[in-house]
Amino acid sequence: MELNVKRTAAIFKAFCDENRIRILQLLTGGEKCACKLLEEMNITQPTLSHHMKILCDSGIVEGRKEGKWMHYSISPEGVKNAEKCFEILTTVKIENENKSCCSE
Repeated sequence: MELNVKRTAAIFKAFCDENRIRILQLLTGGEKCACKLLEEMNITQPTLSHHMKILCDSGIVEGRKEGKWMHYSISPEGVKNAEKCFEILTTVKIENENKSCCSE
């Protein structure tokens, strides 16, 4: 898998806020309506919309509209993509073991 830097940055941005972490924790219990997230989070609707846009843009969360409300859930495909990005970024590749980057 080739690492797309912009996409990877969007994924990690999704995890870089306490409110978004709380939202993800709530979504581990299954799909939730935005109205339920608002109740649980005790934040305003514009603030929730901001966080949900970042989570959806990352691919970690997906939304579907039902009537006037959005319903959100964790995307299994988005999670797999995030895991793969994390793995690529944290896997050490030993190249040229005998070569030093600095001359002595």
